[in-house]
Amino acid sequence: MTTTPDAGDAMPAFDLDTNGGGRISNADLTGAKAVIFFYPKDDTPGCTKEAVGFSALKDEFDKADIKLLGISADPPAKHDKFVAKHKLTVTLGSDPELASLKAFGVWAEKSMYGKKYFGIERTTFLVDAGGKIAQVWRKVKVPGHAEEVLKAAKAL
Repeated sequence: MTTTPDAGDAMPAFDLDTNGGGRISNADLTGAKAVIFFYPKDDTPGCTKEAVGFSALKDEFDKADIKLLGISADPPAKHDKFVAKHKLTVTLGSDPELASLKAFGVWAEKSMYGKKYFGIERTTFLVDAGGKIAQVWRKVKVPGHAEEVLKAAKAL
């Protein structure tokens, strides 16, 4: 069983490839507030709405010096197609090895139609400028989520 970091805990370390051929690590977020949202799969209805929601507010996050990062297990090439198709402006990290997913405790047992399987539990972490987790949203419901996270991040 994986434990999920909670408010007050240090942000777990990670180092991931991103869309657009880049890389991002926890060190890149040092000194700024950050929102890290974990989502199950590119180009599915809920994940698309979530990524589009954060992208729509990216200018507001930028004005408040809050960095945005979405992470899934999808490869960078799939992220590139997802970004292009939906004109996303958020950085998407790729974790096919599941290292960050497990470190953040979002790789979890799920159940659908009575069948159990492992997958990504939609979760968002708000991290303060010192690298500590300030707030966690688990089992996220997408409508209004990006707005709620922006409000909390601005208040941090």
